[in-house]
Amino acid sequence: MKTWVYIDHFQGQAIPASWEAVGLGKTLGAVTALVFGSGVEALAKSACEYGADEVLLADDASLADFRAETYASTLSAAAAAGTPGLLLFPTTTRGRELAAMAAIDLKTGVLVDVTALEAKGEEIVVTRPVYAGKIMTKETCSTRPYVITLRGRAFAKPAPQAGKTGAVTRIEVRGEALTSVEGYARGESGVSLADANVIVSGGRGISNNPALTPPAGLDEKAAEIWKAQQGFAMVNELASVLGAAVGASRAAVDAGYIPYAHQVGQTGKVVSPNLYIACGISGAIQHQAGMRNSKVIVAVNKDAEAPIFKLARFGMVGDVWQIVPALTAAFKKKLGK
Repeated sequence: MKTWVYIDHFQGQAIPASWEAVGLGKTLGAVTALVFGSGVEALAKSACEYGADEVLLADDASLADFRAETYASTLSAAAAAGTPGLLLFPTTTRGRELAAMAAIDLKTGVLVDVTALEAKGEEIVVTRPVYAGKIMTKETCSTRPYVITLRGRAFAKPAPQAGKTGAVTRIEVRGEALTSVEGYARGESGVSLADANVIVSGGRGISNNPALTPPAGLDEKAAEIWKAQQGFAMVNELASVLGAAVGASRAAVDAGYIPYAHQVGQTGKVVSPNLYIACGISGAIQHQAGMRNSKVIVAVNKDAEAPIFKLARFGMVGDVWQIVPALTAAFKKKLGK
């Protein structure tokens, strides 16, 4: 089956899940990588080093910023001419939008957020979560080509082979963008949640430290947020020691403790780290939907009946303000920091 993989990137820096998609594609046979953008020849070279046998390169000033109209029109025109049997995308915001628009153009369906895939002759059967991740279902699609988005970190990332080359074919840019990009705002620096091997998350429970005395003059809500900020400083310290990303529950985000960019869950980011440490998070089903595929889950909560303990491999019942600093000290000693 002819497999094409879309390489999602931001200003020439590939999203690691794109290389995971290339690695999966190689298990099925030859892979053609799709690289769109402006000044992205180096990215085309990287695609070959990560295993692509061929690259279809759309390199034009009009593609400098991602705009779904132009990208989808270019991809759909190339697919109509090249007739791939399978199109793989990483499950990113751009990847999902592009996959959906291309599927409409190609008159086919989309299988989204796939965590496993097997080929049965010319049929592809995928595994994907449903009901907020409580059930895994096997599905296929009756139309062709298959258009599939892959959950990040669900598949192995191949090691690059320096110097490996492949055929690079330039393709025509199609379509006209109906939108324009005015600029970008730089978000917080740090380890990306989507790519993190380790995540330390805080919930509403980290604001409950009666030993803390807020500065004078704060009203009740401001005092609560001040306490929570001290709690997230504690979470950040543990994350820093572990080289981890910082996550949060929706309750913590909704309460104003931390920006939405850190939210893990059904309405936030879906993550699959090797280690997920939940501090003061009860584990509502919406939060579980975003982190239940973590390889090892550690929970710290004073409520022994908290739902998070049903998912956790290791659970510590007690005060996060005592346990988390003790964990930080232990890891510092173990890691020599």
